[in-house]
Amino acid sequence: MQGEESRERTEVLITADQIRAKVAQLGRRITLDYQHRPLTLVAILKGATVFVADLMRHIDLPLELDFMALSSYGPSTRSSGIVRIIKDLDRSVEGRHVLIVEDIVDTGLTLNYLFGHLKARGPASVRICTLLDKPQRRQVAVPLHYKGFEIPDDFVVGYGLDYDERYRNLPDVCRLVRMAEA
Repeated sequence: MQGEESRERTEVLITADQIRAKVAQLGRRITLDYQHRPLTLVAILKGATVFVADLMRHIDLPLELDFMALSSYGPSTRSSGIVRIIKDLDRSVEGRHVLIVEDIVDTGLTLNYLFGHLKARGPASVRICTLLDKPQRRQVAVPLHYKGFEIPDDFVVGYGLDYDERYRNLPDVCRLVRMAEA
């Protein structure tokens, strides 16, 4: 797929079939780990929307869904390291088992901030589930309890992930490749 206004293309890194299989596996594991305990999924907007929608259909537990929006990127392909809460939770997580659902973890700065922020709200537990892990970029250690795929240090799009709000609708996770200027 080629961007119309820009000079970039995508290369498939993880296929839709691979994603489906991994999401089902994660859902089964989460179901076993929480056995009969209600769970609150906290999805991080906008990137984790597709992932959480698929994941929750594979979790056989009573669950609630809430959303937070944080920003550390803006229109760039690199994190600024400054985390801002754009949309907070609609309900309290006090006394609840919370599972943060994230699309990708790279530097760990955003997730480290969020993990501490939610723990301070008095939940019964807080764990993290991410579809993609980019450990080469890690600046802060974060406890990833459920991890889909480890990927190289490439900028990726698709399956909810974007570049400047584009490519979220791709069914695969793709590497974004910039074309050399002519």
